[in-house]
Amino acid sequence: MPHLEAQFMSAPLAERLRPKTFDQYLGQEKLVGKNGALRQLLAQKIVPSMLFWGPPGVGKTTLAELIAQFSGRKFFTLSAINSGVKDVREVIEKAKGQGLFAQGSTPILFIDEIHRFSKSQQDSLLGAVERGVIILIGATTENPSFEVISALLSRCQVYTLEPLGVAHLETLLDRAFAEDEWLQKQKVELKEKEALFRYSGGDARKMLNNLELVVGNLGDSKVITNATVEKILQQSSTRYDKNGEQHYDIISAFIKSIRGSDPNAGLYWLARMIEGGESPEFIARRLLILASEDIGLANPNALLLANTTFEAVQKIGWPESRIILSQCVIYLANSPKSNSAYMAINKAQELVKKTGELPVPLHLRNAPTQLMKELGYGEKYKYCHDYPGHFVAQEFLPDAISGKTLYQPTESASEKKTSEALMQRWPKYFKK
Repeated sequence: MPHLEAQFMSAPLAERLRPKTFDQYLGQEKLVGKNGALRQLLAQKIVPSMLFWGPPGVGKTTLAELIAQFSGRKFFTLSAINSGVKDVREVIEKAKGQGLFAQGSTPILFIDEIHRFSKSQQDSLLGAVERGVIILIGATTENPSFEVISALLSRCQVYTLEPLGVAHLETLLDRAFAEDEWLQKQKVELKEKEALFRYSGGDARKMLNNLELVVGNLGDSKVITNATVEKILQQSSTRYDKNGEQHYDIISAFIKSIRGSDPNAGLYWLARMIEGGESPEFIARRLLILASEDIGLANPNALLLANTTFEAVQKIGWPESRIILSQCVIYLANSPKSNSAYMAINKAQELVKKTGELPVPLHLRNAPTQLMKELGYGEKYKYCHDYPGHFVAQEFLPDAISGKTLYQPTESASEKKTSEALMQRWPKYFKK
């Protein structure tokens, strides 16, 4: 049946298996499971403008299409890679021209990789979103807090999509062999799956396309093992893909090399990203986070340099930014390391979640009215500047968590001095 084979091979396997209903949609149960937050909104016929933030291949585009199908709305789609302000305005005018807005059936405009839109391009969406001419659904692999302008961000619900787990990928594989006629016709035996899962990195689209590539190159074997998957995929590997799995693997290696105080490895992974066309702002932003998370109080100047680097590459761009980034990488790799600030805020947030909204002690409260003064607000507060050394011991935490230690200095040279001072001032928290 050559016609049937041509029909099925005209689209990739991932496209052929794209879910048609929410019940077929794998992952994101908290959002679109039967009791998911987004599913509940849709059941009430509420479709807000929204942003889907998550890694590649978790179903951002599919979810947008399912929402349009479920709500019975017209669906327009643009890709930020090859679309501009003119394309956005054309879609908006088309929606108006068809009278969809007037009929109360506001169309959905889906923009893939919305983080690639410039400020002016994002600005062109504001009016239509605000007036309800369109419902915007944007998909991004980058943190929308950094990549989407605040005015647009404030008008959208942000939903985080998680990578698919092994159970999801296994279900998808089973479905592929059960439903896809081309796969069934090949009569292959799936003996081992681990390599397919490993090479996918939680990306369903990548796993299915890898499966199709492997099956097409099996020859007479007709048996899929981990060894055959590795052999075929290594032969077909591509260079750095800044939108795919390597994007995440290489930035992970980059950060871990600097955290591990290896400037040579840090520079190598930096070069890999530069040669792959990665955004200099993306690299600088990760260095800025690392400077606080992994160096922190062991060398506070690291954060200053990283912030200066971030500002500089925004002004300079490629190719000169490579020199600025190189300087920052070497400095951060050679800096002493401390994660005490990172661990401290983690502990503080965990404590707040555990203990709830504990009352502020009376002596720490302001007393702007006579009634508050009579109730004892601020009465026993000790003003530190009235005491020798500008310090006096008093309680600053709620009674229920008095004595709880959140910040623990490391053994770095700069924090040792801090530790000694803390032990003198606060022996109930910090002991030798």
